[in-house]
Amino acid sequence: MSDIAEFFDLTGKTAVITGGGGVLGSAIACGFARAGAECAVTNITIEKADRISKQLAESCGHAKGYELDCSKEGAVETFCDEVYEEFGKVDILVNCIGGNLPEATTSDALSFFDLPLDAFRRVFDLNFTDGTVRPCQVFGRRMKDNENGGSIINISSMAALKPLTRVVGYSASKAAVNNFTQWLAVHLAQEYSSKLRVNAIAPGFFLTPQNQYLLTNDRTGELTPRGQQITDHTPMGSFGVSGDLVGAAIWLASDSARFVTGTVIPIDGGFSAFAGV
Repeated sequence: MSDIAEFFDLTGKTAVITGGGGVLGSAIACGFARAGAECAVTNITIEKADRISKQLAESCGHAKGYELDCSKEGAVETFCDEVYEEFGKVDILVNCIGGNLPEATTSDALSFFDLPLDAFRRVFDLNFTDGTVRPCQVFGRRMKDNENGGSIINISSMAALKPLTRVVGYSASKAAVNNFTQWLAVHLAQEYSSKLRVNAIAPGFFLTPQNQYLLTNDRTGELTPRGQQITDHTPMGSFGVSGDLVGAAIWLASDSARFVTGTVIPIDGGFSAFAGV
């Protein structure tokens, strides 16, 4: 192995990727496995988690899938216990659980004033309270005692940096993820361990099942006006693909980022840098 490869080597580390059965989460998990990390991945259904974990095991030798519904009381705690029983330790936590609901999205048929608050709360909890804060609490309680520290990576969104029209619940929840990431980075470093780092990745626009209905026509596959607007305002002129997140995730997870904490890294094809003119 070359010196530069060793710089980003994850051999000997155990990574937990919640939401690892999703498009973005599975790409990150695959990257970790190829870099040598043992991986625990979750999905809302065990079948998909198992399928992904078997693929990962071909690279890293030890991977396991778990069913996790983070909204259920005690589910994250039970999952954490199972991971520690199976792997013995956790060095990396990636919080990929998240999503949106049409009922928390304004449209011609649903104005902001008529948005059901229950749907807003479900989106907020999915992305923030249940999907990010709770795993950080449960796993962080143990990771803070790691002799060599560790890395927590939250998945934010471009909607946190530039609030997007229509997706009001999603934008608010991801903005909370950014603030929490910075708060937790400071808190853990000052109160517990300066070796336990917390950062976030803010993807730009990637086609996933949760946003495809907004960006493409489900009958023709062509871009919707919103999808066209996005690519027009992305200097690189396209949507991202899931593999585009892997390099940054491996960097943040590895010892090469040992002095990096409290950051939010945009991976957006230049969207956040473009003023539109």
